[in-house]
Amino acid sequence: MNKKIQILSILFLGISSVAFSQIKEERLILNKKREPEVKKIEKKKTSVVTEKNYPPEEKSANPVKYTITDVPAVSDFKTSTIQGEDVAPKFEGTAQNNYFQIGMGNYGKILADANISKTLENKLEVGADVHVLSTNGLKKDYPWDSKQSSATLGAFLNSYGEKGKINVNAEYGLDNYNYYGIYALAPNADVDLTQKVNQFKVNGYYDFYSNEILNDVRVKSSFLTDHFDAKENQASILANLSKHAVELSKNGIVMNADLGLGLETVKTDFALLSRNSATFFNADIAPKITFAKGESYLTLGSVFNFLNARNSNMMLAEEVKNNKTYWFPKAEFQVAASNEFKFYGGIDGGLKLNTYGELLQANPFLVSDQMLRPTETTYHFYAGLRGDIDETLKYDVSAGFGKMKNIMFFSANNLFSNEFTLNRPGFDFANTFSAVYDDGNVSDIKGSLQYFPLENLVIDADVRFLRYDLKNYENIYNVPLLTGSIGAKYTLLEKKLSLGFRGIFASDRTTNSYLLEGVANPAMIFQSTEDTNDKVGGYADLNLSAEYKIHKNFSIFALGNNLLSSKYQTYKGYKVLGAQITGGVKITF
Repeated sequence: MNKKIQILSILFLGISSVAFSQIKEERLILNKKREPEVKKIEKKKTSVVTEKNYPPEEKSANPVKYTITDVPAVSDFKTSTIQGEDVAPKFEGTAQNNYFQIGMGNYGKILADANISKTLENKLEVGADVHVLSTNGLKKDYPWDSKQSSATLGAFLNSYGEKGKINVNAEYGLDNYNYYGIYALAPNADVDLTQKVNQFKVNGYYDFYSNEILNDVRVKSSFLTDHFDAKENQASILANLSKHAVELSKNGIVMNADLGLGLETVKTDFALLSRNSATFFNADIAPKITFAKGESYLTLGSVFNFLNARNSNMMLAEEVKNNKTYWFPKAEFQVAASNEFKFYGGIDGGLKLNTYGELLQANPFLVSDQMLRPTETTYHFYAGLRGDIDETLKYDVSAGFGKMKNIMFFSANNLFSNEFTLNRPGFDFANTFSAVYDDGNVSDIKGSLQYFPLENLVIDADVRFLRYDLKNYENIYNVPLLTGSIGAKYTLLEKKLSLGFRGIFASDRTTNSYLLEGVANPAMIFQSTEDTNDKVGGYADLNLSAEYKIHKNFSIFALGNNLLSSKYQTYKGYKVLGAQITGGVKITF
């Protein structure tokens, strides 16, 4: 029976690998010591918090960060973020923290990673991490420069005390790329399309071993600049107060009480075009109380936000100020009929500050002048079903409906100057985007599953349907209606050989675009026509990976990205790299 299951699993991997792939540039990290990878289906946050009664020596060397993040598909020219999932397989055996690895492939791709850590006296651990990626871009597709390089340099410190642990990490990131997505004009090949983004982050995290009153404290800061002298400073502090596992009755009902306190400030200044400037100061209070019995629970809570916002630019006569108080409901229930069937539902909402740094993560091809506004989710109802069937299949299916204000999405820019000339800045070829906002309703259906047919085989999949009904725009731009992914990890030969694949697909997206033509008249200007119902095609993108451990200190690997070799577009004009094959070696010490 086991042999039959193994044969069927291998066939499943082969069939699936023909149909799907992923467009991310995945990090070349096979055994990196970092935050534990938690599957999306297991990261659904509830208000039932377990007692953290573990001793200090059993705490992880890196802080556990359980965050649910919807990661959009990004161009192959951009490195996936640290929160992204690595397609490269990971060995389950003993990992060595000190290593160096390098890989090379077509399109002039070079990937390099290094990680060094050392435990000193008094359980003090220090370490450093380096990641570098570069590619020559699509030289055969574009006459102008489309190359990109990225680098991340990080350092961390972990210290363990009697009552809790502290983690401090600093990271410098550099993205150097080009606005190569030109479709409306034909400039000279030597046109300068450079954009460069520098970001420095410093974060601190203190986690108490118990949930008595003060649970944890987080401090974050970020400093960003770009090629066009944009500047953004961001800082936040969050404290979680809690009292858990208070017994209310002898039949097993317990109560958990939580109070979140947060402060966040963001200041962004642009030096280009309209010279937009935005300053936000947000304070939030989030009380919450949970009644639980076994795996069934009821949570009741609220979020109060106090926002001070100021916006200005060259077009406004004076600075626009906005002081406003928000209230959002927070409630969730779960009825655990059994491990296989757990019904849940609830309502939530919140206020999200849209920063330039976060917008660049979603779309790096923004012009360096953005009007920044917070997005408000007035309410969002949801209901679903999840469960664990015989510890072999985990699933989670849910549907929701919500009302939002200032929904943020990306609209293509026209020419900023209508002058009939090609001697213009690299962002002024109708090849950049700006954030726009609208109110409306959102409907979503999502599902995810994990399947463990064998001890050495894990299969996972997820799908999401997302539809917006906007007040002013007929369609939301650059947001697919349907997205999904499927993946697997398989080890064999006594875990010396590790195989993996990850496929991502998405439906087509509506976008706006511009048709430009020059008119030989006394004005000598470009005239443009906007198409508000243009389409960017969907995609299916396949990634495969393999690593063979020749020696405990030496491995070879191969990565295949976008193996269907479809040079589809992520945004209008921006094609991704075709099929990429990368090979390399890794040395641990």
